[in-house]
Amino acid sequence: MSPRDSTTVTRAALRVAGRKTGESRLVRALYRAGTVMSRNVGRVLHALWLEVTGFFFLVLASVGVAAAVREYHRYLAGNTGAGKIYVAAAFAALFAYFGVSSFWRSGGRK
Repeated sequence: MSPRDSTTVTRAALRVAGRKTGESRLVRALYRAGTVMSRNVGRVLHALWLEVTGFFFLVLASVGVAAAVREYHRYLAGNTGAGKIYVAAAFAALFAYFGVSSFWRSGGRK
């Protein structure tokens, strides 16, 4: 069940409960508090997800930088061609972009 479906089901159940209790103020207050709380918790969890994935992308980018440096030293020694350096650098740049954009998206949620 998707989060959107569960929210719809919860809203419907609380609406029915509100009607059954004569639309009491307590039920309306609890319903509104529940929706506000679930929305805020969802936002926090989404921001946390973006930050965790951004961290892992930046770790992978640092592995790519280390590989590019290692291949560059091998290139200077004459043991390999320049193609491996370019591949490792492209990998590092791509994952650095993914990491930074993930952190950027998590900071823009307010």
